[in-house]
Amino acid sequence: MLQIQGLRVETGGKEILHGVDLSIGAGETHALFGPNGSGKTTLLMAIMGFPRYKITGGRIIFKGQDITRASLDERARLGIGMSFQRPPVVRGVRTRDMVTACLGGREDGEIVARMSERLNMGELMDREINYGFSGGEIKRSELLQLLVQEPDLSLLDEPESGVDLVNIALIGEMINELLQKDLKRNRTRSGLIITHTGHILDYVNAGKGYVLLNGKITCERDAHECLDSIKRRGYEGCVECLK
Repeated sequence: MLQIQGLRVETGGKEILHGVDLSIGAGETHALFGPNGSGKTTLLMAIMGFPRYKITGGRIIFKGQDITRASLDERARLGIGMSFQRPPVVRGVRTRDMVTACLGGREDGEIVARMSERLNMGELMDREINYGFSGGEIKRSELLQLLVQEPDLSLLDEPESGVDLVNIALIGEMINELLQKDLKRNRTRSGLIITHTGHILDYVNAGKGYVLLNGKITCERDAHECLDSIKRRGYEGCVECLK
């Protein structure tokens, strides 16, 4: 599904990623750990194709196609979707209109109604995007947009951030549906989840985990083993592993 080879990325004239390699197969979910400022969000932004994140080296291969120089909208059309940690407020545009736009021209009011009900969006659908929303409401809105978009690869930037205990179980349930975790076989959708706390992994199972430190992947192993090691030893322990 996704291959990243020697990826180097800079933003604001400063190199943030210094040669990142990772690979995600079809139907797989991987987790990305790392302290604040390590380059996790930069990696997702570069995969998604945001222009302020300049790729200076390496390649991004998606479904066998080199998309290193593809535009953001081209990547979205190919099947990459992203949920932001801190999405912007968009005044003058209703959430309902954004969700409808995410259908990509498919006329399917039934799926919008069904998914918005399951995510308890209710009156939020007719409010301006993220305006006055709580942390949990923002995450539910972001997830609703992804669910109707049905991307082959979902990039989830700290889906548990700002979410209370009541909402996190619902968020986890809907991420599982997004990534086809309810299917025993023939999963085709993949995911890369940034998590700082690891709480989302109590609800969404990830196979492989990566630790990103100072713009480089320093560890690649089972996601839960990664999280357990970080809980016990902190990221300082990951540094020790490099020596």
